[in-house]
Amino acid sequence: MSADSAAAEGIEVVQEPGPNEMRDPIVRAELKRASVWFGLAIGVALVVLLIQPLLIIFAGLVFASLLDGGVRLLGRVLPIPRGLRLLIVVILVIAFIGSVFYLTGVQIAMQAGQLSTTLETQGNRVVAWISGLGLMPGRADLAGMLQQALGSVGRLTSAVGSVLGAAASLVMILTIGLFVAIEPRIYERGLQWMVPVAARDEFALTIGRMARTLRVLLAGRLLGMLFEGMLTWILLSIAGVPMALLLGILTGILAFIPNIGAFVSGVLMVSVGFSAGYDQGFWAIIIYFAVQTFDGYVLIPLVAKRTVDLPPALTLSAQILASTLFGLLGLALADPMVAMIKVALESEAERSARTSATLRRGFQWRFRHREGGPSELPSGPGA
Repeated sequence: MSADSAAAEGIEVVQEPGPNEMRDPIVRAELKRASVWFGLAIGVALVVLLIQPLLIIFAGLVFASLLDGGVRLLGRVLPIPRGLRLLIVVILVIAFIGSVFYLTGVQIAMQAGQLSTTLETQGNRVVAWISGLGLMPGRADLAGMLQQALGSVGRLTSAVGSVLGAAASLVMILTIGLFVAIEPRIYERGLQWMVPVAARDEFALTIGRMARTLRVLLAGRLLGMLFEGMLTWILLSIAGVPMALLLGILTGILAFIPNIGAFVSGVLMVSVGFSAGYDQGFWAIIIYFAVQTFDGYVLIPLVAKRTVDLPPALTLSAQILASTLFGLLGLALADPMVAMIKVALESEAERSARTSATLRRGFQWRFRHREGGPSELPSGPGA
C-alpha cells in the first residue's frame, strides 16, 4: 500500500525516521549520544562492583613503581640490562627483610605477644577510668560501638578481612607489581593504543608524569619510614621503654600512611611506655613529639621539594573517604591516588591553557591583519 492510497483512505502515516532507519543522520546522532550515556552508566557500575580487584591492581602498580625506582637508581651506577638490575633489587629487598627477621625474629615474636597483652591491659584501664567518670557506656555497649564502627568501614574489606584473604591479596599485589616492573613499556604501549591517535601525545605525557610522581612519592615515603623507624627504636631504647624494637618497626611501617599512621604509632608508644612506669610514659610522649616534629618541619619539607607536596588537610580527607569506602587497602593507597589525580588535573590545566593561548594568538593575528592592514599602506608625498 503506498502513502497516497493510505492518505486517500484517511489513514495517517508517521513520516519521522524510526530507530531502524540507520541511514538517517538524526537517528545515528541520537544512538551515539545514548550509547555514550549507557556506556558511562555501565562503567560506573563496574567500578563499584569491581572496586576491590581494582584496588589490588593499583596496589600492584604502586609496588611496580617502587621496584622501577630502585632499578632506575641502580642503573645510574651499574650500566647493565634492566632485567639484571631488577633481579638485584628484588634480591636486596628479600635479603634485607630476611636478615632483619633472622637477627631480631625471636625478639620481635616475644615483643609482639607482650604488646598485645600490654595494649589490652592499658585499654581496660582507660575504659574503666572513663566509665567511672560516667562519660562512656559499659563494656558491653562499648564493644558493640567498636564493632559497629569497624563494620562501617564497609563490605569491601571482607575480601581481605581474613588472614587467608590478606595473604592472597598480598601475593597478587606482588605478582602484578613484579610483572609490570619487568617490562613496563609493554603496558604503556597498550594503554596508548586504547587512546585516539590525536590525544596520544598528551596521554603519554600525563602517564609519564604520573609514573615519575609516583616514584618520587614512594622514595620520599621510604626515606621517612626508615628515618622514623630507626630514630624511634634508638630513642626508646635509650629511654628504657619496653619493646623498643617492635615499636620502631611498627612506627616505620605506619609512616607509609601520613597523619593516621603517626597517630596510631603514638598511641602504641604511649601505652607501652606507661605500662612500664610514669617515667617511661613521659619519655615516650617526648620522643613521639620530638620525632614527629623533626619529621614534619625538617624531613618532610626537604623531601617535598623533590617529591609531591600534598596539603595535609587534603591528604587526611582523602584517607578518611578512602578508608570509609574501600577499607584498609584504600587507606594505604589514598596518598598515591591523590597524587595521581593531582598530576592528571595539572596536565589538563596545562593543556587547556595552551589551547586558550593558541586561540588567543590566532584571534589577535586576525584582528591585527583586519584592523591594521590599511594603516600599513604607504602614505606621504611619495605614495
